[in-house]
Amino acid sequence: MQNTIKGNSFASKGGSGKAKIQKFGGFLSGMVLPNIGAFIAWGLITALFIPTGWIPNEYFGKLVGPMITYLLPILIGYTGGKLVYGARGGVVGAVATAGVVVGATIPMFLGAMIVGPLGGFIIKKFDQAVEGKIPTGFEMLINNYSAGIIGGILALLSYWGIGPLVNGFSTTLGHAATWVTNAGLIPLIAILVEPGKILFLNNAINHGIFSPLGLQQVHDAGKSIFFLLESDPGPGLGILLAYALYGKGNAKQSAPGAIIIQFLGGIHEIYFPYILMNPVLLLAVIGGGMAADFTFVLTKAGLVGPPSPGSIFAEITMSPKGGLLPVLAGIVVGAVVSFLIASVFVKRSKAVEDDAFESAKETSKELKAESKGQKTAGTAAVPKLIVFACDAGMGSSAMGESILKKKIKDAGYDITVKHSAVNEISRDAEVVFTQESLSARAAQVAPQAQIVTIKNFLDNSTYDEYIRTLKK
Repeated sequence: MQNTIKGNSFASKGGSGKAKIQKFGGFLSGMVLPNIGAFIAWGLITALFIPTGWIPNEYFGKLVGPMITYLLPILIGYTGGKLVYGARGGVVGAVATAGVVVGATIPMFLGAMIVGPLGGFIIKKFDQAVEGKIPTGFEMLINNYSAGIIGGILALLSYWGIGPLVNGFSTTLGHAATWVTNAGLIPLIAILVEPGKILFLNNAINHGIFSPLGLQQVHDAGKSIFFLLESDPGPGLGILLAYALYGKGNAKQSAPGAIIIQFLGGIHEIYFPYILMNPVLLLAVIGGGMAADFTFVLTKAGLVGPPSPGSIFAEITMSPKGGLLPVLAGIVVGAVVSFLIASVFVKRSKAVEDDAFESAKETSKELKAESKGQKTAGTAAVPKLIVFACDAGMGSSAMGESILKKKIKDAGYDITVKHSAVNEISRDAEVVFTQESLSARAAQVAPQAQIVTIKNFLDNSTYDEYIRTLKK
């Protein structure tokens, strides 16, 4: 059974309303962010080779459809399942996503975000239900067939019911997004987007909401304004320019370097502390965002794929043929408006103390950690998680897990014991049991863990020795 990745549980409970929103948003973005490279690859191929691309090519253009229809949704479904229950959950999530993909007539990003984690959640619950009840030696057989049967059933259900349902919902959502775009109401979105970014919900907003809407719009219209709404580096650039010219102390000295990181590197988080130490500057980024979005609407700007990170280079790369100037115009307008508003408040600030800036940076770090569900880990003499690792993570390690788990329980310890492929050992693992031939790889994957080598997973002597060590 694979380990659950903490902080991203599909069924997490507790916490404040903001924390729940951050955790849910982080989960959504967590399904997309690891696959951004694939999205960029698809965006580049689309921008280059479709009939209206930079260098139209019918042969290479054939890649566009299968990639957006099959590759990207299945990658998202796999990642969603993996977030819930490791690689085992990812496999079931990918199989379930295949049913959604085949049962729909549009790219199933939303469907993948639903059935991928659902597949991981169901196989996780199954493994919990049979934990400790599988006869020794039958672990691999039951693990493989349970994943195959559950994945197959979910694929059938997705194809029959979930796919058409999500297809209808996505179509309605797409029509609503098109209506908002045509009605010119998109600039108002900045009122929510810009404060959300400062709370480190930027990835959740961009990749969890705008990317699926944008990809659907690209499929229908060849480009999408939704890729520009959060990734636009203009408003943040305006804030940093105001500090570089009119700021004081460390804030003024650090602003030029931050401009390079934010505007060229695309790391928008770098300007968040500058706003947190003077929250009235939210008005500047909101004003800049609205002005930029209005320019995008007016000039009918759009991108062919998600620019990630939000660098000016990524914005240019994802621009369609003939559509670069509208994109640059919106970015420039957003930067100018944000700068003009921010300059007023930065100038009027009587003293921007270094302590305030340092305090704001600490607050920024805390918000980012909270948005990712991170907590300071404690230490204990007795480990909380022991992982058995073998090459494939299914056969011998599963048997070893069963034996040690029983011995630890009999000894009166409350320690979680899991099994895993050696290349997928959890970062939370404190002790790793593995074969001598795999010990070097295990140490590389889990440098924080104690490595216990074993010649035979069915040899009780090593387990008994480890129990004696715990008792000491």
